[in-house]
Amino acid sequence: MQKKFVAGLLILAGVASVASANPRVRVFHLSPDTPAVQVRVNDGLPPAIPSLSYRSITNYVPLPSAGNYNFKVAAVVAPDANAIDVTVPLAANTDYSVAAIGLLGGSPNLAPLLLQDDNTVNPSAARVRFVHASANAPAVDVFAVGLAQPLFANVTFGNSGGYINVPGGTYDLEVRLAGGGATVLSLPGVAFSNGTVATAWAVGLVGSSTTPLGAELTVDVIPAPGAAGLLALGGVLACRRRRAKAA
Repeated sequence: MQKKFVAGLLILAGVASVASANPRVRVFHLSPDTPAVQVRVNDGLPPAIPSLSYRSITNYVPLPSAGNYNFKVAAVVAPDANAIDVTVPLAANTDYSVAAIGLLGGSPNLAPLLLQDDNTVNPSAARVRFVHASANAPAVDVFAVGLAQPLFANVTFGNSGGYINVPGGTYDLEVRLAGGGATVLSLPGVAFSNGTVATAWAVGLVGSSTTPLGAELTVDVIPAPGAAGLLALGGVLACRRRRAKAA
């Protein structure tokens, strides 16, 4: 099931966690110069995802079994010209995020980023991960204002800083150039709840007026009994809009 996010630089999407013996996959469109795309899985027709626009993410979708899966990504307006054609092994009992990152018409080139998601819940903290998906941003550190040490240090494009435990609460976050550099993005008032798992994604382009550097925060798991409520609604995603301010 697809959920398209609309305006807003910081969007939170609540997705219920489901125990499954099969792999589950979600797809994120994070290439700022790529139009809406369709995604085919193992050459199936119609496309598994008929249209996914920039900064949109699907729900987790369970696959029939573990094994190798081929993903073909093409612009909706040019469905026969595959911008991405990749085959990846997917294991049982595992969640994955596949993000289209990079640039269709520039460098680094458009490519898939496959991430293995650890959606294990910690009841006494939020588990948070940071993924650097801004094609022209250098390595960055992510700080919570008031703390001397970064939450995530020296994360480069196309990589994750891994998962950390964060006490539930509201934080003012800053993305800074790695190694004590200037703040390039300020994210005030970001709320984390105990018992959730979240991923913060750096997106967009430094210096761009049309697709500026920003952030997406996906809440990948919410605790019961809220999870059951979301499942009853077919995996409805809860959204919050927030503007990210570059320094």
